[in-house]
Amino acid sequence: MSRRDSKLAPDLSRRGFLRFAGTGAALAGLSGVALASPVGAAPAAPLAAALPPPSDGNYWREVERLFMLDKKVLFMNVGTVGSPPIEVVDTVDRVHREVAIGALSAYSDFADVRAVAARGYGCDPDELVISHNTSDGMSKIIAGLGLRAGDEILTTNHEHPGGNVPMAIARDRHGVVLKRVELPVGNDQRAEDYVALFGKVITAKTKVLLFSAPTYKTGTMLPIPMLAKLAQLHGLTTVVDGAHIPGMMAYDFHELGVDFLAGSAAKWQCGPGGTGVLYIRNKVLPQYNPNPLPEFWPVVSSSYPEAGGLPPRSSGPVESYDIAEYLQSIGNGSMAIMAGVRNACEVWDRVGRQRIQDYVLGLSGYLKELVAERWGAQALYSPKDDPRLACALTCFNPFRNSQDVYDKDKSGAFVARLKEQYGIVIRNTDFPVIGMTRHPYPVRISTHLFHQNDDVERVVDAMWKLSGAMA
Repeated sequence: MSRRDSKLAPDLSRRGFLRFAGTGAALAGLSGVALASPVGAAPAAPLAAALPPPSDGNYWREVERLFMLDKKVLFMNVGTVGSPPIEVVDTVDRVHREVAIGALSAYSDFADVRAVAARGYGCDPDELVISHNTSDGMSKIIAGLGLRAGDEILTTNHEHPGGNVPMAIARDRHGVVLKRVELPVGNDQRAEDYVALFGKVITAKTKVLLFSAPTYKTGTMLPIPMLAKLAQLHGLTTVVDGAHIPGMMAYDFHELGVDFLAGSAAKWQCGPGGTGVLYIRNKVLPQYNPNPLPEFWPVVSSSYPEAGGLPPRSSGPVESYDIAEYLQSIGNGSMAIMAGVRNACEVWDRVGRQRIQDYVLGLSGYLKELVAERWGAQALYSPKDDPRLACALTCFNPFRNSQDVYDKDKSGAFVARLKEQYGIVIRNTDFPVIGMTRHPYPVRISTHLFHQNDDVERVVDAMWKLSGAMA
């Protein structure tokens, strides 16, 4: 695809082609997906019958009808919080009432919910915990690792506080050393470039490779399987802050080859607020990760076996114990919230996780191409051309005067005016850039399954007008 002068608006034929390309990407994964019947707390939902065939041109508009988002507002900040489907809201409300009426307790490891969720994430129930959020999962991972004074965690300069804070605690409490890789940004990188950056600074003291994928501020999907292979070659434990993975990407967690992954169930997965996903590798599958399981302790638990302690971790394809049970069993839980998580996962499985990934990445690709047409590809902080680095987050400089991106107040005003004047909700962000003493404050846009091509065009047109007014 050719690049256009940033001062020229895209012509209609170009926009029509990009719309077609985005739709094609969305339909690329439309192999038949079995529609699972609802399990457990959720009553039989009419989703499968209500939706037309995926080849129908109205398919994604019918998917959009599953949600109760305010139609007067175009919400494109799913990277901060999602919106549960109507049936999930109904499930949570119904179960809350049942619990109140029956004074029901929930001292449980919620094995049924974990089984449904694990099915969609490509792992086993003994490896999956429904946590409170990504930060909760990251804290439990880092606190549970057997790290000692002098051990190094190799991480990046683009991490979220949900990872930075528990790492800082490990540093200050146990003498763990933190080493950071400076990440390049923009569209001029390939997946191999990021692997090389990590590879050249690993030392004998490095014990953990910790990174975000995608990075939450730029939307760069660091190549997880490639970095996991690098870690395996050096005998390192891999920890992924995958806050945006559940519900956006159709990843098989086993196939990723990582040891730990923490994500959100309330962002792209559109589960109830205060829910997350925590994956803990609990068996050795040589085709994905042949290394021994790392030392790990379930530091937050009310069901740890006090008398006998934990048995040795498995060295083969069968778990020696259910590590997720100990992390899930932490006193009286919420039956309603857990039922909502299960229902959200069921909705995703019925629509088809690969289908959703193809669609939301197709929209994001369309958005990036339109941004490149209006502002130039150099305005993008998110990769566009290497599909291994792409996700459904798009970060770019929206200002006609490119230097305005360093003005924090102007960036904040841009986001506020976009909502006030155009009814569109996005967010801005900031991050370090190699060689720069100032942080940029670009905008970040999320494209999800309740968006359409015309929503992408609407936000681009509105931002172009606003950037002209603010020039």
